[in-house]
Amino acid sequence: MATGMSKAARGTAVAAETASATGTGVPTSSTTLTGRALALGRAELTLLGRNKTALYMTLFMPALMIWAMRSGAQKLDLSRSGMSLKEATMTGAFGYVLIFVVYYNLMSVYTARREELVLKRLRTGEAGDLEILAGTALPSAAITLAQCVLLVTAGTAWLDMRAPARPELLLAGVLLGLVMLAALAAASTAMARTSETAQLAGMPLAMVSMLGSGMFWPLEAMPDVLANACELLPMTPVVGLMRDGWLGGADVSETLGHLAAALVWTALAVFAVRRWFRWEPRR
Repeated sequence: MATGMSKAARGTAVAAETASATGTGVPTSSTTLTGRALALGRAELTLLGRNKTALYMTLFMPALMIWAMRSGAQKLDLSRSGMSLKEATMTGAFGYVLIFVVYYNLMSVYTARREELVLKRLRTGEAGDLEILAGTALPSAAITLAQCVLLVTAGTAWLDMRAPARPELLLAGVLLGLVMLAALAAASTAMARTSETAQLAGMPLAMVSMLGSGMFWPLEAMPDVLANACELLPMTPVVGLMRDGWLGGADVSETLGHLAAALVWTALAVFAVRRWFRWEPRR
């Protein structure tokens, strides 16, 4: 009996030493990259549920902006775009969801976690930098995907719109928009000192994207000079991909151009995070 107890004690001691060595309280063999990211995501989802303002911005602001966009778009001439008002509104709605749920929300979250030293403490554990940033973004990504599914369902079932012609392009646009805007949100925190000022710091990119990336006013309906300038915006190829995916009819070269531009902007956004994202609070 004494021998058995001593072996158990030694096993407990070894496990405790392993846990203390990692600084997490959990043996290294019991954690995985996916598990750590999901744990961070669950924690962020809990915090989002407690923040009523952030929850309102995430769940209801996109729907409000879509309604406002549709009301304003009734005065636009969309004959040059080849799209109906309903098609322009619904396909542009994906961009609004990405802007508000991903970019605006994550910029505030990353800034708040940085100033509260949460990010700095997380870096002392097993999770790597990418895991921390990706895990924090998981709730926003899940809500975005759910809202996009609801938009497709509402458009086809209730508004008598055609089903997505190229669903793979629609999905590619949403996923590239998720990664790009999450990275841009992280990089943009370099301009914000608090979660409140993050909302102001993120406004220029959000407003320019909403007005010039084809969400409110399709590029085909703009004057040629203005349309050429708006094609350089980061959200323009993403909106183009999503629109090609739902409505179809785009040339292969045009779709490949949207895909290439979205990939370039995503790579630039990731580079900006590596170059300018700060893990220490701004004092």
